[in-house]
Amino acid sequence: MGAFAATVNAAEYPPHLKHKVIFETFGRLKPAEAMLLINDHDPVPLRYQFEAMYPGRFSWEYLERGPEMFRVKIGKL
Repeated sequence: MGAFAATVNAAEYPPHLKHKVIFETFGRLKPAEAMLLINDHDPVPLRYQFEAMYPGRFSWEYLERGPEMFRVKIGKL
């Protein structure tokens, strides 16, 4: 396994499934594991959802910030 336990490329999913797949993937992470999120726009609304649902239990690190691709490392604390 690489640096990430899972990768989600949000562009591969229809809009109504994107957040569902992301949260399901996060839910399968073990503590201290991380997932890579790849998106075509800044996923700020998703970060707000994480803050509401998992306060203090995740990390969020931009690895690439656009303009065409955003890559975010989301870790489970």
